Amino acid sequence: MAKKIIVALAVALAALLAGLPLLLKAIASIAALFSPEGFSIPSADAAIVNLVFLFASAAGLLASADGKQLSLGTDQGVLSRRFSRAINPIRTGISVAVTTALFLSSFSELFMAFAPGDRVWGIPLPAVFAAMPLMYAGMLALRVSRRESVGALALGFFAGLAIASGPLCGVIYSLLKIESVPALSAIFDAWVSLAGIALWPLIALLIFSALIGVPIFIVLSGIAYVAFSQGGGYVEMIPLETYSILTDKSVAAIPLFTVAGYLLAHGSAGRRLVAIVKESVGWIRGGAVIASVLVATCFTTFTGASGVTILALGGLLTVILTGNGYDQEDAESLVTATGSIGMLFPPSLAIIMYGTSNIFSVDVYDLFKGALIPGVVMAISMIALGIVKDKEGKRLPFSGANFLAALRGGVAEIFLPIALAIGYFSGFFSLIETAAFAACYAFILEVFVRKDFAIRASARVVAKAIPIAGGVLVIIGAAKGLAYFLVDAGVPMALTDLVASVVHSKYLFLFLLNILLLIVGCLMDLYSAILVVSPLVIPVAESFGISPVHTGVIFLTNLSLGFLTPPVGMNLFIASYTFERPVARVVRNILPWLAVQFAALLFVTYVPWFSEALL
Repeated sequence: MAKKIIVALAVALAALLAGLPLLLKAIASIAALFSPEGFSIPSADAAIVNLVFLFASAAGLLASADGKQLSLGTDQGVLSRRFSRAINPIRTGISVAVTTALFLSSFSELFMAFAPGDRVWGIPLPAVFAAMPLMYAGMLALRVSRRESVGALALGFFAGLAIASGPLCGVIYSLLKIESVPALSAIFDAWVSLAGIALWPLIALLIFSALIGVPIFIVLSGIAYVAFSQGGGYVEMIPLETYSILTDKSVAAIPLFTVAGYLLAHGSAGRRLVAIVKESVGWIRGGAVIASVLVATCFTTFTGASGVTILALGGLLTVILTGNGYDQEDAESLVTATGSIGMLFPPSLAIIMYGTSNIFSVDVYDLFKGALIPGVVMAISMIALGIVKDKEGKRLPFSGANFLAALRGGVAEIFLPIALAIGYFSGFFSLIETAAFAACYAFILEVFVRKDFAIRASARVVAKAIPIAGGVLVIIGAAKGLAYFLVDAGVPMALTDLVASVVHSKYLFLFLLNILLLIVGCLMDLYSAILVVSPLVIPVAESFGISPVHTGVIFLTNLSLGFLTPPVGMNLFIASYTFERPVARVVRNILPWLAVQFAALLFVTYVPWFSEALL
């Protein structure tokens, strides 16, 4: 019952988040017609971003409830069942300890983070911020309700109380006005000493926990917590930084584009787009290949998750390819390999996250333009290899009537990316307004125009998208706290000085950067890498005269290959599930496609023109 209430609340927040920016823009535009000085709605931006924060908190809790929190999960299908049972208490204990500490540190900030009169549209900001400790409390309740190891739950809970003894003292003072609790002060001092002495062993333990399936946001938050604690630091900066990043307007676009992508993927948009491209280029050798690459790229651009494209369209695209004489395994490999290319095209969530995480170094707008040509290069490379592998070269006779019929059937779907590009790049829409338009347009198209599903069914589709968005948003929040510590500790500057003292060639640095990012892509998911690694790479690259846009494109192109790279290549496992093939077979079949993408990566890396031509 509680989950249904949270789902309903999250869907309502998503609907409000999609409609409010467009409503406010319409009101401002109409008012501007009658007022030469223009018109602005007071605190409109503040209302929108705090609405995003509420949504992120509800979505993060749903991600935990549905088991959708992103994790490496290397034990799944690899480790023995006996060993998996043995490490479950470790996972539970670490997750509960960190979640308890996050709950207390965020709860303590309810009384200190805001002034008494801080409000947005009459709502006290502490009431909004309360969604964060409620989210963590809900995550703890879920752990208890699943009847996991009682010993691990208890040990994790008391460990969390111990490491959060500082924030707990703050809570006690705020509620009871007790200035000092000697026992808690002693525990806090002991924890700070332990964190200082055993900093690296504790970080190693948390990294190991990631390898055994502890959610990534728990790992990142735990590392940040230990890092702040070892200096007796202000661990409350973690929830404050989480609130800061989740009330950023660029981040608001992430859930809206995800919702739009899910609505399109679960409707008939994929089939209609395939029909258009097939009828327009089917007479060319490799026409089905072109259709598949373009449609897969388009869908990943909006969903932000290439796995969604494989799951939603993999079967359809494979049938189209094999129906045109394509080999079955080559067809599956093509779909798998093209799943991540959409990350390089606007309105890519990966680009939004990269720009938001490095807002003082690179502009999202410039990054969109910089990644466009490299994205085209990657898509063309996949089309070229696909045509080479199209041994039969089966073609369809061109029919003007069929093409016009397909175009009429899918003109509304074609209009969406064109409208988004024009609206955003012309400056008519801001990023969040672009995302809101995409979500509203997809809803109206699928429910009222195409009638692929009724309103209630569309709500269920949105509910499926929310945990995916929530899993990403909580990682963004966790990584922001860790990034704050790294910057505050001077790690980027120290890394810059170290690299500059060892590497003196720009081209050698670029080569080493590619190797580093490929390793990162093997070991970390895309979002964690963007949020944790990119702030460290940018200043080093700038010291070699490499522009932040070029660095960002290299970064994103490398990590798009990470979706295809063992051992954590997400697309490999999703393709294995979708096409019912062993992972080893998927890996073997994907190697030629991965090699071609790597060659394209080298062009993008060593020829800055690809990234800077449109700037």
